[in-house]
Amino acid sequence: MRTEYYDDPDAPNPNSMVVAASAVVVDDHKRILLQRRRDNDLWALPGGGMDMADSLPGAAVREVKEETGLDVEITGLVGTYTDPRHVIAYSDGEVRRQFNVCFTAVVIGGRLAISDESTELRFVAPEELAELPMHHTQRLRLTHFLERRPQPYLG
Repeated sequence: MRTEYYDDPDAPNPNSMVVAASAVVVDDHKRILLQRRRDNDLWALPGGGMDMADSLPGAAVREVKEETGLDVEITGLVGTYTDPRHVIAYSDGEVRRQFNVCFTAVVIGGRLAISDESTELRFVAPEELAELPMHHTQRLRLTHFLERRPQPYLG
């Protein structure tokens, strides 16, 4: 299980810091790829922790493939997300402070397939995003993407 906290005085103290990458993957109809996470039942962008052998963009490409079955090409940067008020607690005792870099990407191959980390995958039209349950930090990344900012968000 995974519990996300944001600006919560009752959140546990972090005991690890993880560098992670996520990606806003869009299709030809400008819909955004989201997964419904198995560990918290919330909708989220595909992404995860960087391995020692990864570059940060490479981590995003690998995580999208592992979680969705799709091969993607990185096309840009949405922003950096390092807010210390965001803490993720796992059932194994890890309490993570996450450093996430969110990229933009397009599909170049593969086949959409649910992984053991999700229960559902969907390409979602931007106007449908508000209806989906998701954590504040995921919604923030999507908002920044949809604002089409001239510079990446640095936070």
